[in-house]
Amino acid sequence: MKRSGAADLPLHYGYVPQWLAERMARLGLAITESIITEYGKEEILRRLSDPLWFQSFGAVMGMDWHSSGITTSVMGALKRAINPHARELGIYICGGKGKFSKETPAELLKIANHTGLDGDELVRCSKLSAKVDNTAIQDGFQLYTHNFIISNTGQWTVVQQGMHVADKTARRYHWHSDNLSSFTEEPHTGIAGNNQGQILNLTAKDAAATKTAIMQLTSEHPDKQLKEIQTVLLPSHHDVRAEDVNLKRLGAALWLAHEQPPENFEELLLLQGVGPRTIQSLALVSEVIHGTASRFTDPARFSFAHGGKDGHPFPVPVDVYDETISTLQNAVYKAKIGATDKADAIKKLHEMAVRAEKDFVPNNNFDQLIEKERADAWKYGGRTVFGKSKPPTQVSKGVQLKLF
Repeated sequence: MKRSGAADLPLHYGYVPQWLAERMARLGLAITESIITEYGKEEILRRLSDPLWFQSFGAVMGMDWHSSGITTSVMGALKRAINPHARELGIYICGGKGKFSKETPAELLKIANHTGLDGDELVRCSKLSAKVDNTAIQDGFQLYTHNFIISNTGQWTVVQQGMHVADKTARRYHWHSDNLSSFTEEPHTGIAGNNQGQILNLTAKDAAATKTAIMQLTSEHPDKQLKEIQTVLLPSHHDVRAEDVNLKRLGAALWLAHEQPPENFEELLLLQGVGPRTIQSLALVSEVIHGTASRFTDPARFSFAHGGKDGHPFPVPVDVYDETISTLQNAVYKAKIGATDKADAIKKLHEMAVRAEKDFVPNNNFDQLIEKERADAWKYGGRTVFGKSKPPTQVSKGVQLKLF
């Protein structure tokens, strides 16, 4: 079995306001449909099993880029948006947080009834994946959310999260059904996370003779593990800092959106009428849809699409968010009826940004960039959980958007 990895996240309390939750569902559906249309339904399962892509996905949807709340909020939004279209898309999302996680077996059996899949086997996989991370791997994290994502062909992904009460962190576990061989002997390609001291690993091959053997996985050199898995160890600070972001990649996307008029690019003619600020968001959304795995090592960068609900790095620009959704939905709709021009244009945004990175040299204007985004937030319907953005009382001098 391929297990994409584990993510350690600062435990984050709070709520997702209704104005954002509704938009997260609509954008999540549009991105999911885009991926399925372009790459097939199995690809969305693979993406969800990648902890770095998942974190970037949550950030581009307006969630706090580093927090544990991404897990429950993103999966909740996807479940609400995708399940009504599940038969058309061939993807179903089961489970959730707390009491909803216990509904997973019944949901899987219901899906099996109208897809012809083996419901009992799916229930078994769901329960065993939870047991392995909650009991067989005793790392101090107790599961409190479990989502089982299944395709109508029988492939599945699990996204589940546990809480460590002592140090106020959460750990997210990702599973993928590819090459599944055993749940009870070496089911993981590796686990990497903050050192928790001695842990009990009853799935280790060395524990075949006695399942109570204790081994210190965290004392082993991680090089071998890190070659096979992806690790997300996110910082505790809430704000977005320059060291959290690949400035070369972010700067290339901003240059494309704000410094190079779309009418100069034949590939972007079909996006005329979409403003530079929305092009900025679409460029990052395009990367979430079309980017390769190596491009998601800095999830914080994707918060520059639609900000964050708590105002980090800046308030959610609601008007831009809505225009992004509308543009993407329109592209998906047209692609379904055979007109792929708009979908191709959105894909070109990512390709052009990648090409621009070759000669792009960022400068030290990162803090000024955030200052400008916050100062301009009111122009785009900026909003946080604390209220709506207001025009600044004094225009800041010397604020620059350029990162080069």
